[in-house]
Amino acid sequence: MANVIYRGPIKDEPETVSDKTVAGAYLPGILVTESATALTVATAADIEADLLILSNRRFYDQGVGDAYASGDTGVAYRPRPGEIYQTRLAAATYAKGAPLTIGASGYLTAAAAGERVVAFFEGVAGAITAGTLNDVRIANSFNIAAA
Repeated sequence: MANVIYRGPIKDEPETVSDKTVAGAYLPGILVTESATALTVATAADIEADLLILSNRRFYDQGVGDAYASGDTGVAYRPRPGEIYQTRLAAATYAKGAPLTIGASGYLTAAAAGERVVAFFEGVAGAITAGTLNDVRIANSFNIAAA
């Protein structure tokens, strides 16, 4: 199942947004925001927005490593707490269960004190290269308490 963005639970399919174009040459697995007509790469400034996870267009034989062209019709998922997705992460060393927040380029990154947690790392613990797809579990969004 490594070639899909939505990983489960398999008993329930996520809500899909598929009527918007992508605003850039985006890879599946990044977080995006939705406007009336487009899907745009999410950044830390979008933490309060309705974040979506860009998927691949399986019905066009687009793999998870194949970028969209700007203007293509995109497919994105509206994630719910507890669901598992493959998303792209910022370069860092992650532990299983590490809290994640939105960073640059639509990538998830380690959440620090005071930041909003949107997911938890579910992949194999260790060093991750920027942009690598890894499993994450969507969180009930919350802020990490300051130390």
